[in-house]
Amino acid sequence: MAASETQGAAAGPEEHDASRVGGSHGSVGSEDSKDCILEPLSLPERPGGTTTLEGSPSVPCICCEEHFPVAEHDKLLKHMIIEHKIVIADVKLVTDFQRYILYWKKRFAEQPITDFCSVIRINSTAPLEEQDNYFLLCDVLPEDRILREELQKQRLKEILEQQQQERNDTHFHGICMFCNEEFLGNRSILLNHMAREHAFNIGLPDNIVNCREFLCTLQKKLDNLQCLYCEKTFRDKNTLKDHMRKKQHRRINPKNRDYDRFYVINYLELGKSWEEVQLEDDQELLDHQEEDWSDWEEHPVSAVCLFCEKQAETIEKLYIHMKDTHEFDLLKIKSELGLSFYQQVKLVNFIRRQVHQCRCYGCNAKFKSKADLRTHMEEAKHISLLPERKTWDQLEYYFPTYENDTLLCTLSDNENDPTGREQIEDVPIYSEDTSKLQALKQSSILNQLPLQECLKN
Repeated sequence: MAASETQGAAAGPEEHDASRVGGSHGSVGSEDSKDCILEPLSLPERPGGTTTLEGSPSVPCICCEEHFPVAEHDKLLKHMIIEHKIVIADVKLVTDFQRYILYWKKRFAEQPITDFCSVIRINSTAPLEEQDNYFLLCDVLPEDRILREELQKQRLKEILEQQQQERNDTHFHGICMFCNEEFLGNRSILLNHMAREHAFNIGLPDNIVNCREFLCTLQKKLDNLQCLYCEKTFRDKNTLKDHMRKKQHRRINPKNRDYDRFYVINYLELGKSWEEVQLEDDQELLDHQEEDWSDWEEHPVSAVCLFCEKQAETIEKLYIHMKDTHEFDLLKIKSELGLSFYQQVKLVNFIRRQVHQCRCYGCNAKFKSKADLRTHMEEAKHISLLPERKTWDQLEYYFPTYENDTLLCTLSDNENDPTGREQIEDVPIYSEDTSKLQALKQSSILNQLPLQECLKN
């Protein structure tokens, strides 16, 4: 007993000292806990820099140590509103929510919250104890605006790098969602196949990013028997296929925002979707159309004569010049021959080509220069001597001899020209069986009708 008591007495002071030392260590630990480095540190390279690991699965609250999963940031926003009365404006414009929160958590620890947030007082007319203040963090603050823009630029850089990597990837493996054919190589092979063979076009391959995830998302919808466009669910695959084929629903729903992350256009401007970007482009076109054009000065027509280098400011002056100088009346020829617009085009192109080749269309003689040709045609009166219609009324003369031939743009049609006259052409209409054409003509019931009635009808 004495020995045990002695041992206990001997041990007592040691235990007391140990506990005292331990207490001292505990006190030091609590006081210096902020100086403990539990993870690697890195200097921020941009406003969105953070001292946490990139792959952190959760996001902390700005004002406390509460953490929430990255995918459930709505719960964090709700927590900050209820517990800390902090509201973040336009959260959808924040491209990297985790970095954004970590940046402001660090800044709020350095300065008072009122240095960054606008204070909104609610129930201002109520008694003082019922009034409350909310703090609004928005891009009105230049620092917040710069942070959002920098995060957007960083996200765009990452997306473009990912897109370039997918463009150059030659080891892509995918299966067609409609015919189960396998494709190896670049992603564009599969996407072009579905667009060409199955009329399923999700856009140009170069405009898509995270293509594997995109295709997996679409395949999952089809596996769940869900239409990609109207997103209705069907009882079996055959019914779904018939529905998408008959309703032409082999396309994705443009109103489904889940697809926006797979298109590069949605990362180009801060907080703007592809619809808003395209709407701006269309609005610019409308704005240009509505501009005042009252000071516009139109250049003269400057049509060129068919036979010489004479240019006229109006087509009427050109007609007068050709009639007085070359005795070529185009309006009279059009009226006498009953030329349609396209026949006038052929005639003008025919004359242009003959003159360009220094060949007289009246006698088919060839000359060394246009001046010699013009002298010959004027002396021989061959300018008004047009060849037979079958010579110039050919398909090849639909194409202009000169690309900038303004005369072709000023020709008029017989339907709008009171001087023109109708020309009745004997254009026969044959049946498909033409083996006994003569017998069909003789036995036709049309032979029993008077010729005058045929003309009237």
